[in-house]
Amino acid sequence: MNLSSANPTQHPLFANVEQVRRHHTKVRDSNITLAHGSGGKAMRDLIDDIFVGSFDNLMLAKLEDQARISLDSLITLGDRLAFTTDSYVIDPIFFPGGNIGDLAVNGTVNDLAVGGAKPLYLSCAMIIEEGLPVKTLRQVAKSMKAAADAAGVQIVTGDTKVVNRGSADKLFINTTGVGIIREGISISAYNLQPGDAVLFNGYLGDHGAAITVARGELELDTTITSDCQPLNSLVETILDICPEIRAMRDATRGGIATVLNEFALSSEVGIGLKESYLPVREEVKGVCELLGLDPLYLANEGKLVVIVPQLEAEKVLAAMKAHPAGENACIIGEVIDSPPGVVFMETMFGTERIVDLLVGDQLPRIC
Repeated sequence: MNLSSANPTQHPLFANVEQVRRHHTKVRDSNITLAHGSGGKAMRDLIDDIFVGSFDNLMLAKLEDQARISLDSLITLGDRLAFTTDSYVIDPIFFPGGNIGDLAVNGTVNDLAVGGAKPLYLSCAMIIEEGLPVKTLRQVAKSMKAAADAAGVQIVTGDTKVVNRGSADKLFINTTGVGIIREGISISAYNLQPGDAVLFNGYLGDHGAAITVARGELELDTTITSDCQPLNSLVETILDICPEIRAMRDATRGGIATVLNEFALSSEVGIGLKESYLPVREEVKGVCELLGLDPLYLANEGKLVVIVPQLEAEKVLAAMKAHPAGENACIIGEVIDSPPGVVFMETMFGTERIVDLLVGDQLPRIC
């Protein structure tokens, strides 16, 4: 029979074509093999089971080569598109307070949020080392789904690559995010003015300290957990109270010191901190003292620096403290006119020291 001239739905070979299309296949292997990245059935099973099954949204389930988003739906939310990307290579991939999956979602959500954008959609690209347990990948994917739900975003497209054993360390993830900036919001590192207040939404260095302990090299008995969390809801609360926010940035690699130096250099102003104002947990102080680290440079994954006009500072601080992601928020310093491009701190002893950009790397593979 000539199949090209037949009605496929009437031929026995195609009798169950719709059922086949809707059938969710399952991964049968216990570990990832190179076949899972080959483009064949094993790869299709992996994508259908682990990613489509976990992320669970219609846009992704269509398995097109791209997500298709209505422009009309975006325009109703604001007047500018925000677009960011980041890669995550943390070691270990599971740590107290999270794992590489929710870290990848929250990190990209936060990069959008601190620009004043409402995060909407994410892509997810996985680079998987041959031999990774399938149950590990499944757990990471489910964590990503939970983090996306908590942040109110969807993972709508992605990519999967499997590399030879030893060519990667278990799992690397890239997430790209799209969001919309509401009209009238203009947040930038170039906006700082002398007199502005510097706010922070909680304890410094929790993530960096948690990762250090999780590596098991110090044999420390501590309950430090990562601060990994989405910040978009907190940012929306801040913007509702004060749309005139000067600048915001999440303090990840390089910590709060790096963010403040970037702000000072961009706006050509000085920034003064008071050590007595900086919130640091005793456990984090202990880790820093043991290893000779400075909590100002430790990574955070759920903290942001906010620069606001001085007259708005107390109002914004109260709004932050009323939010679960900002209940330990505080004012930690102010913007001054000189010396430009310099961050300094008044120490507990009444002296001053320069807080410079990080030289070298305090901790490898923290995000």
